[in-house]
Amino acid sequence: MEIAAVAARRAGESDRVSEQQTTTYLEAIREGLWEEMEADESVFLIGEDLGRYGGAFKLTDGFLAHFGPDRVIDTPISEAALVGAAVGAAYMGFRPVVEMQFIDFIAPAFSMLVNFAAKLRYRTGESAPLVVRGPCGGGGRAGPFHSQNVEPYFLNVAGLKMVAPATAHDAKGLIRAAIRDPDPVLFFEHKFLYRRAKEVLPAEEYTVPIGSARVAREGDALTIVTFGATVVTSLAAAEEIAGTDGAQVEVIDLRTLNPMDDKAIAASVRKTHRCLVVHEAPRTGGVAGEIAARVNEFCFEWLDAPVRRLTAPDTPVPFSPPLEDYYLVQAEDVVRASRWMLDY
Repeated sequence: MEIAAVAARRAGESDRVSEQQTTTYLEAIREGLWEEMEADESVFLIGEDLGRYGGAFKLTDGFLAHFGPDRVIDTPISEAALVGAAVGAAYMGFRPVVEMQFIDFIAPAFSMLVNFAAKLRYRTGESAPLVVRGPCGGGGRAGPFHSQNVEPYFLNVAGLKMVAPATAHDAKGLIRAAIRDPDPVLFFEHKFLYRRAKEVLPAEEYTVPIGSARVAREGDALTIVTFGATVVTSLAAAEEIAGTDGAQVEVIDLRTLNPMDDKAIAASVRKTHRCLVVHEAPRTGGVAGEIAARVNEFCFEWLDAPVRRLTAPDTPVPFSPPLEDYYLVQAEDVVRASRWMLDY
């Protein structure tokens, strides 16, 4: 659907499209970008093939024609250069949104993000309001260079915010919040969710606050803390456990990885007395280890079982479909781990 038509529907200016029409995760991000660019001329897009080609997943298709080449900028294949340009533009009062065709390619821009964007406020007192967004995650049979989850690389970096929405509603609300934020934000979009996560979005303008988790499913027997595509996996497992075992599992969708919502995690664990952390990235040095440490720090006296992590193994993402399925956390893996926790 043409973005302008979507925006018109959201504003109630079109009666030709039903207000109950669902919006996909990908379309929600498109809408959020479009509406922020309409509202603020300092917002611009920069990346490889996002203009004339419309992006690797066609997320920015139509933006160049509407906003022009000064605000939708195609660049050479140099992630370090385009992120560096974005940092400079942010320093001069613009709000750049950088697209990584695949989030794996953020590696060449690591120094620009860690040593410049993240430290600008500390060094100079000036902020760097930029967003770096891109598709992450496995399941697409794309091999080890187009399937990674890179959030562990940046979790230790003070000054960088990270978000990973699991729903279309949150994808739109968080991209708008990220663009408006005064600090650099890494925005992770799981490819599995692009056209699978669908819902009816509010007609009115909204944002989702960075740093706030949500209770995706209420329960009292076990807390699963997760984010991104594994929210879907965890919810499926929770429903199976409820139907077969009668236990109600609570699922916490972090939405934001940095800053992390410690209060939401602690409130749930103190209610359920058990905590399972699920994510798709490899185990060693992953976000799950940090969450487990915080749960032990803040909730140790409430725990009736050890905190357990369920993650991918410490290997590159396989290309072979059977091997990739084994690599990825599946709903049956979550069910098995949850039953172990419940029986402990």
